Amino acid sequence: MVRQSTMTDAVLRDREFKGQPIRIGMIGAGATGRAIALQLATPVPGMRLVAISNRTRSHAERALREAGVRDWSVAGSAREVEKAIDLGVPVLTEDPTALTTCDAIDVIVEVTGTVDNALRVTLDSFEHGKHVVLVNAELDSLLGPILREKADSAGVVVTNTDGDEPGVAMTLLRYLRSIGLRTVAAGNIKGMVDYYRTPETQKGYAEKFDQDVRKVTSFADATKLSMETTVLANATGFHVGRRGMYGPACGNVREIGNLLPPEQMLATGLVDYSLGAVPHTGAWVVVHEDVPLKRDQLTYYRLGEGPFFVFYTPFHLPYIQIASTIARAAIHKDATVAPIGAPVCEVLTMAKRDLKAGECLDGVGGFCAYGLIDNVAAARGVSALPISLSEGCRLRKDIPKDSVISFEDVDLPQGRLADRLWREQATRWGLLKEETPERSAVHVSR
Repeated sequence: MVRQSTMTDAVLRDREFKGQPIRIGMIGAGATGRAIALQLATPVPGMRLVAISNRTRSHAERALREAGVRDWSVAGSAREVEKAIDLGVPVLTEDPTALTTCDAIDVIVEVTGTVDNALRVTLDSFEHGKHVVLVNAELDSLLGPILREKADSAGVVVTNTDGDEPGVAMTLLRYLRSIGLRTVAAGNIKGMVDYYRTPETQKGYAEKFDQDVRKVTSFADATKLSMETTVLANATGFHVGRRGMYGPACGNVREIGNLLPPEQMLATGLVDYSLGAVPHTGAWVVVHEDVPLKRDQLTYYRLGEGPFFVFYTPFHLPYIQIASTIARAAIHKDATVAPIGAPVCEVLTMAKRDLKAGECLDGVGGFCAYGLIDNVAAARGVSALPISLSEGCRLRKDIPKDSVISFEDVDLPQGRLADRLWREQATRWGLLKEETPERSAVHVSR
């Protein structure tokens, strides 16, 4: 009798040999989607990118061309998508429901960076029994906990991705926990943070690297950093030490264990970031060891003097490592990084400049606001507007630079699914203030 291996790489090789690859449908074909398509369509053994949905078909065509694909079909319905997949032909569609409802797709990779549209795709994927990989910190940092519950109810996995910093940190952290080490902090390695960067200041960089200018602005102004560490906080239960984190500057990432407050690391665990540290990319995890002989062993193996020791991964390769997350979800129903319960942290909307009543906020990576992480209790204490809900909100009063923008400060756009689900999440875990639940969560523009 030949024993069947359950190791991920072996299962993928077996799927490749049998012609039964994991079938992936991707929603979104911007710069990130194109890079993912390049990796998955090359292809990765045991999995296939079988379909792409994008509202502009030419962008999806570009993604396949850059991946070396020369022939594809175009479909308008789930049945047409399924027929193309059965014939082994990659398929493009402008309708995401043609993928979420297609029986010939196993995993949906959501990579639009939107909130409401991505939320509809995610919920529809759950309803039709599909795992969802969110390359979408905007949505995950806002609604990850309630999405995890809905995925569990549907018997599927929702997960952020390895390769992005939350997944890199979480993969390392889970390994360290599995060998009996006590993890007390985790976070990103950042080169710079400037809250006041705008699409104007980042225009040249975006053009140079063929990136969306709002996306690269969110990288620089701390919004993406705050969203990623919120995803990590919700997956670990770790708190943030203060609004925006400490972000200590250091020469080498190994120094971070001695630069964060020890009492906070031991009390709640911390998410944070190191600034300017070698190796300049990747993610780190701090462990605490209070047994003298075990501490001596870690010191002997050149991990420092302790009692706080730093482990790190010196790379993050989002478009390459995503294959690991897809495989773990499809084969083992294992989420790389997903919330473990109630929200622990949120990303607040902070005024990037003095704002005037009547202005309409332009969302993540814009001219009006930047996002900062804070603990949920603090965020709800000031009725903070999450940055992922900020786009399209109209100010009811003047807001000074660097002030928190609250729900009471804005009129929300009408009819957004994300607003309704955020309220469901907040109600589920008792996060709304008793005296103002209606005003704080569902006030809409007239």
